[in-house]
This record gives sequence, C-alpha cells and structure tokens, in this order.
Amino acid sequence: MSKYQIAVIVGSLRKDSFNHQMANAIVKLAPSDFSFKQLQISDLPLYNQDDDANPSSSVKRLKAEILASQGLLFLTPEYNRSIPGVLKNAIDQASRPYGQSAWAGKPAGVLGVSIGAVGTAMAQQHLRNILAYLDVPTLGQPEAFIQAKEGLFDQDGNIGAGSQKFLQAWMDQYVAWVKKHAT
Repeated sequence: MSKYQIAVIVGSLRKDSFNHQMANAIVKLAPSDFSFKQLQISDLPLYNQDDDANPSSSVKRLKAEILASQGLLFLTPEYNRSIPGVLKNAIDQASRPYGQSAWAGKPAGVLGVSIGAVGTAMAQQHLRNILAYLDVPTLGQPEAFIQAKEGLFDQDGNIGAGSQKFLQAWMDQYVAWVKKHAT
C-alpha cells in the first residue's frame, strides 16, 4: 500500500476533457509511494443546507474518500473566468455542515488545462481563494497554466516530450509539499 493516498478532483464532467486526460497522465510522474484516486463528483446533489443533517450516500462517500487521503490534487477547467459549478458544488458538499469540513488541513496542488493561451489562470486563482478559506495548504509555486495544444499528450496518453520536464518539476514540488504538510 502506498504511503500517500491522493484524492484527485477533476472539475469537468466531459468524458474526453483535457483535465481528465491530465489527471491520468500527471500521476504517472509521481514516485511509487504515492497513489491517486479520482473522486466521483458527477452524482452529487446540488448543495442545500437543509440536507446537512441527512447527507446523501454520494456526499458521505466523497467526504470519506477525502478524509482517507493524505493530499488533494485539483484539476480544473475554466468556465466564464472561474471554476465550474460542479467543482464548486463538490467543494461545498464536502465542507459542510459548518465545522465538519473534510478538506481542512489536506495539502493540495492545483492544475488546469484549457485551449486558451493563459490556460486556467483565473479558475485556479478562484479555486486557491476558496481553498485558503477552507484551511487547505495549497502549493503556490510553480504555477501551471497549461494550454491544450498538439503534443501535450503522446499517443499513449502520457505527458508529451515538450511538457515532460516542466510537469515533472511541478510533480516533484507537489510531492515535497504533500510530504511536508501531510498528517
């Protein structure tokens, strides 16, 4: 069993999303003592405070998977200069009821892929603001605003040669961050 179990939260529901592809590829750059599990967020009901006393089974599952992890890895697209609603809903669900957040203290990394030249810079900044409020220590540097273009992934779905060095350096920093902050 891996020493560090990382919960991966992808803020896209699209089957062929660039962020799902990146989630599958970037984890291959981690050392063997890290394992990654993509958490399902597509089945969560919309957050409603009336449900705090009796959360759905999908919300209970999400919170349990986060609590069982030693770190978090967020991959977010950018929708209208912010994070997608499905990602915000997952964050809200796992942070409630007040005082019972599953996120608190879990070290995190934030990535995003977009076709735009600035990648997901605005979405990542919004996500970082939310995570700061939730007491999630988030890797600040290096930032990774990744543009989806030819060669980002190779034919086998791995990180392409042109991005390999940069993303390996990002992963190395993320691994050090998790090891420093994991409880």
